[in-house]
Amino acid sequence: MLGNYFYNEVFRKTVIAFGTLFNNIEIRRKNGSVVEAMKIPLSYGSQQKWLARIRQIGTSQDPTRKSTAITLPRMAFEMTSISYDASRKVSPTQQIRSQDGKNTYMPVPYNIGFSLAILSKNQDDALQIVEQILPYFQPFFSITVNVLPEIGEKKDFPVVLNDLDYKDEYEGDFEERRTLIYTLSFTVKTYVYGPVVDLSGKEIKKAIVDTYTTVDTTAARELRYTVEPDPITAKWTDDFGFDDSFTEYTDGKQWNPVTGQDEPV
Repeated sequence: MLGNYFYNEVFRKTVIAFGTLFNNIEIRRKNGSVVEAMKIPLSYGSQQKWLARIRQIGTSQDPTRKSTAITLPRMAFEMTSISYDASRKVSPTQQIRSQDGKNTYMPVPYNIGFSLAILSKNQDDALQIVEQILPYFQPFFSITVNVLPEIGEKKDFPVVLNDLDYKDEYEGDFEERRTLIYTLSFTVKTYVYGPVVDLSGKEIKKAIVDTYTTVDTTAARELRYTVEPDPITAKWTDDFGFDDSFTEYTDGKQWNPVTGQDEPV
């Protein structure tokens, strides 16, 4: 089974969906009335990456080095962990099937950890951003992800706010840039799906059950119960009935699945 290629892009879609939650936040600076409105840049990456760039630009003494100052405030997020969630486990034998016959097994629950960093050089800007996020998480906010479009499978992924941390990176003299950092930790409860298989045209059209008077199945059967859909051309999505029949056997013969014939025991 392993080695058959498939890629449902569930983790990638989860990362995109998480980032989309925060890509339209803005702040407004006022002096009696609004004098400036700014949409906050959002990027994928570690907060340490942006702090390193801020420090590098602020301390570079090379006159030939052309460095562009990083605009603050800004936000950055990254995926920090992936772990199995046994509390949401479902039966692995259950299946999901689309109207056109495509099929996959029930998904496996996983938790993905995310970190969202808010970097700012003044407190009011940072607090505006934080205050636009916190009220939506009590403690979770659900996002809907189209995880398997080929079978129409959409799933609500709860995004749980775990923790909020704050620190001030300002050190040294007054010529250095000050950086305030708010770090929000999240857990997204997602699911991982296996391969999607096309089972159209492979419906079971007949079920046969043989009964015996002993536990020895090599002995002659006593009764056969047969069930077929009515009509026989019905698909699994159709509204159809069943034809069933009973056949008694008193001739001491047994069905041989190899030859497909009734043969003496």
